[in-house]
Amino acid sequence: MAEPKKQLHIAIFPWLAFGHIIPFLELGKLIARRKGHRISFISTARNIDRLPNIPPNVAPLITLVKLPLPHVDNLPENAEATMDVPHNVIPFLKIAHDGLQEPLSRFLESSSPDWIIHDFAPYWLLPIAARLGISRAFFSVFNASSLCFFGPPKLPFSASSETTDEPDPSTRTELEHFIVPPKWIPFPSKIVYRPYEVRKLLKNTDVNASGVSDLFRLMTVYSGTEVVAIKTCIEVEAEWLNLFGELLHIPVVPVGLLPPLPQEGNDNKDGTWDAIAEWLDKQEKGSVVYVALGSEIRPSQEDFNELALGLEQSRLPFFWALRKSAGGESIELPEGFEDRTKGRGIVWMGWAPQLKILGHESVGGFLTHCGWSSVTEAFQYGRVLIMLPFNGDQGLVARFLEEKQAGVEIPRKEEDGSFTRDSVTQTLRLAMKDAKGQIYRDKAKEMTTIFGNKELQHRYVDKFVELLENNRQIITKG
Repeated sequence: MAEPKKQLHIAIFPWLAFGHIIPFLELGKLIARRKGHRISFISTARNIDRLPNIPPNVAPLITLVKLPLPHVDNLPENAEATMDVPHNVIPFLKIAHDGLQEPLSRFLESSSPDWIIHDFAPYWLLPIAARLGISRAFFSVFNASSLCFFGPPKLPFSASSETTDEPDPSTRTELEHFIVPPKWIPFPSKIVYRPYEVRKLLKNTDVNASGVSDLFRLMTVYSGTEVVAIKTCIEVEAEWLNLFGELLHIPVVPVGLLPPLPQEGNDNKDGTWDAIAEWLDKQEKGSVVYVALGSEIRPSQEDFNELALGLEQSRLPFFWALRKSAGGESIELPEGFEDRTKGRGIVWMGWAPQLKILGHESVGGFLTHCGWSSVTEAFQYGRVLIMLPFNGDQGLVARFLEEKQAGVEIPRKEEDGSFTRDSVTQTLRLAMKDAKGQIYRDKAKEMTTIFGNKELQHRYVDKFVELLENNRQIITKG
């Protein structure tokens, strides 16, 4: 008879951004629900308090662990996630995050988990976990094609390194290096940055106020972790997953797209969903553009105006989920905008249940910043994407999806990234209405067979957990 599998204790520690926290939580819930392992989900007190309710069927297996976030100069009181601060304050949040090293070490020492599933940010964690005999898995919320673009860590100097063709991302220092595919990508690819995106990106490769760059964090994590798990699947990114495995020399495992389940009891805060659904129910099937740029994107007033006026000019019905910026900057809608679009469009201030909105049959398209999690939510329901990327990997995700013809990117000026209301209108109408855009609508619908197939996606989690179970036993015995 096969030996029964030992119940694992798995610690999970995401970076302090809800675009990371929520996928990490989804992964934890699935590991608990499908395989019965114990999860310690670790973040700061305020972030834990803002999590959606844990479903009762897995709640006994999930412990929410609150660590006190150290006080840091220039970081506002109660700012514990990236959505709480403007972009230029995020380096100070990284300083506070690095200050979690001591309380996290104490927790790991006292609770002795078998594995820790960690993010890109805690570059200091790997030696601590190794010393305590805890296995390490890096979970990337970025997709495989984006990770390939950033490249593998530079290998330590060896006798053969002068003649080897091993890629070294640290040699890319100029704008020109990022607007072409890197030399370690052996097949044709249009997944590159635009000049205006590179200028922003190069700031992230510089040392920031936290003392280290994001790229240094990521590369250090690669060299100390034992497994890289990626929020993707073979059906979407086979060649990129294979390439990344070759580049990294450690196991690279897709964990599926982690399609979230609508949160029971969380989606109708104060009757929010009832009010939204009442409006959506009155619209024609597939006619509405849902507009949401994520909780952390703060466009300039000029970009915001052009986006609003482009929406107005398109004459399409729209639902615009607009969150007040926690960073304090105020952005105004163009004068008279709401009066002129009354009846045809809604500007919804505050929290909105994105998954339920995308799932409503009157929604046909999604104007998005191209965060990978938002993309995976939209494709569960086959919504065509109108893409307006702003930061980080979003431009790469947009080019990846354009290659697949599942979305259309709003054109911007290459040099400064500006766009016009006319380009917004034309892209919206192409994606939603024009005969020429039918291919994008068809491709987006095709995506539901992969993104909407929960059983297929959850099998990836099962395979990942098997790897954790089997490798843990080997490490323990060794």
